[in-house]
Amino acid sequence: MHISLKGQRILVTGASRGIGKAIAKQLSESGAEVIIHYNANKSAAVALQAELKNLSHAEKCDLGNLEEVIGFIPRLVKQYGPITGIVNNAGIAKSAPDDLPTEEWAKIWNETIQVNTNSLGILCKEFVDQAKINQEGRIVNISSRAAFRGDTTDYLAYAASKGALVSLTRSIARYYGKQGIKAFLIAPGFTRTDMANEILSDYGEEFALNDIALKELTKPEDIAPMVTLLCSGMADHVTGASIDINAGSYVH
Repeated sequence: MHISLKGQRILVTGASRGIGKAIAKQLSESGAEVIIHYNANKSAAVALQAELKNLSHAEKCDLGNLEEVIGFIPRLVKQYGPITGIVNNAGIAKSAPDDLPTEEWAKIWNETIQVNTNSLGILCKEFVDQAKINQEGRIVNISSRAAFRGDTTDYLAYAASKGALVSLTRSIARYYGKQGIKAFLIAPGFTRTDMANEILSDYGEEFALNDIALKELTKPEDIAPMVTLLCSGMADHVTGASIDINAGSYVH
């Protein structure tokens, strides 16, 4: 089966590294024009842009700043034209042990919800606004197995922020489908990324390996093909579904 994304313009958030980078590369290899979103790591985004096979753009937006998030997609549409797909991959996972003073704990909670949930909701809203005009658009939200099975006590904010994406994705899928907009959710498990390496340094790799059914941890490249399929239009009747990619560590 050959997947062609020729003629599609797809925004990938958090695309300068990790899962987002692998997704951006796969989408470009399949013919899409990719908009590489980044926050602080401009050099990595520009390096990826030079590496991609098809037309691409690197665009900055701080998802922790609502003033930057609101209007980000309209600006991109004005500059490049309609966006046919968005992959909401960017996110943060900060440890907040339950013995932290409440003020410090709340600061991490609010920051996590801001980046992982509030900004993503705005991006979805503004994407839908422009997609309704052409009656076509696909949203792929990258959540987490934590949305379904929970997480450790120091990552309560992360689990809660990713859980919100489940109902958001399902609501978009159910109520915008007849306007040509499809929405999907992917729930990865522990994936070998820079962010995950920080967690591994706390818990150890054996902890992660003991939690999965396969012999090795999931890599970003294991997630990218499913995103490409969902963006292609070949799986539109999966709209509203949650797809687990977690090496058998959580099955529901």
